[in-house]
Amino acid sequence: MIAKKILVVDNEEYIQEVTKICLQTTAKWQVITASSGTECIQKAKTEKPDAILLDLMMPEMDGITTFKYLQASSITNQIPVILLTAKVQNSDHNPYTDLGIKATIGKPFSPLTLAAEIAQILGWSHEK
Repeated sequence: MIAKKILVVDNEEYIQEVTKICLQTTAKWQVITASSGTECIQKAKTEKPDAILLDLMMPEMDGITTFKYLQASSITNQIPVILLTAKVQNSDHNPYTDLGIKATIGKPFSPLTLAAEIAQILGWSHEK
């Protein structure tokens, strides 16, 4: 079975590292990291990940702007995007799904269940 490739985008290095370690350890996925929206767009085009975990609040280019750039490119517009953010909406309606974002996962997240949560959102089997 070929491992999934996930692009984790967060301007905080420790969030990148924790996310990378937990996804590699619990799901054996390949994890690529980016620290900005610009870096995310470039890596999404060259690495062609199976999914992107995207921080909402980043300096220079926020997650929504980054997502819109990804959607505008035929190379990256089919990559599913999940927001990973401390700014979670506590309502039945998530306005980000109207944009085409698959789901929102709140920070802090559980490192032990993150991979299973991503797999469930994207309809992937969570087998190693």
